[in-house]
Amino acid sequence: MGRVSQAQAEENRRRVVDTASRLFREQGTQVSVADLMKAAGMTHGAFYKQFASKEALVDEATAHAFTELARHHSAGLERHDGQREAAQQALIDTYLSVEHRDDPADGCPVAALATDIARDGEGREARRVYTEGVADFTHFLTTDDQDGIVRLCTLFGALVLSRATKGSPLSGEILAAAHAALTEAD
Repeated sequence: MGRVSQAQAEENRRRVVDTASRLFREQGTQVSVADLMKAAGMTHGAFYKQFASKEALVDEATAHAFTELARHHSAGLERHDGQREAAQQALIDTYLSVEHRDDPADGCPVAALATDIARDGEGREARRVYTEGVADFTHFLTTDDQDGIVRLCTLFGALVLSRATKGSPLSGEILAAAHAALTEAD
C-alpha cells in the first residue's frame, strides 16, 4: 500500500479528531483507540502515524469541541443580528431541550467532558482548553442582570442531572425548572 498524500493525511487527522470529539462527549475519554479508529473508518495502526499518544488526541479533541462551541455561539449571535439576549435565550432553549439531553455526542463539551477533565486533566492541555472554554462560555452567558457563572452552573447541572435521570418524569422536570429559573428574570 502506498503512502498517503499530505492532504489526505491532514484529512485523516481531522476525521479522527472529529470522531474522537464526538465519542469522548458521548462515552468519555476511556474509549479505546481501537474503537475510536474503527468509528473513524481507519485502522488502529494509523492512529500512531497521526498522534504521539491518546492523551495528545484527548487534548486536540477537547480543543476541537470547544472551537465548535465558540462557533455555535458566534452563529447564534449572527442569527439574532448581534442581539446578545436573543442569542442567549435561544441557547438556553436549546441547551435545556430533550434533544440536547439525548445527544451528548453533538452536545456541550462543558457537561460531557467535566468528569474526565477533572479526573485526568491536571497539568494537561485539555484542562487548560477546558478552563478557557468554560470562561468563554460564562462570558457569553453574562447579562447586566445575571452572572454568567451562575447561569452556566444552572445549565450544566440541569443537563447532567436530566441525563442521569433520563427515562423518569424527573428528567423533564429538571430541564423545565432550570429553564424557568434562567428565563424568569428576563
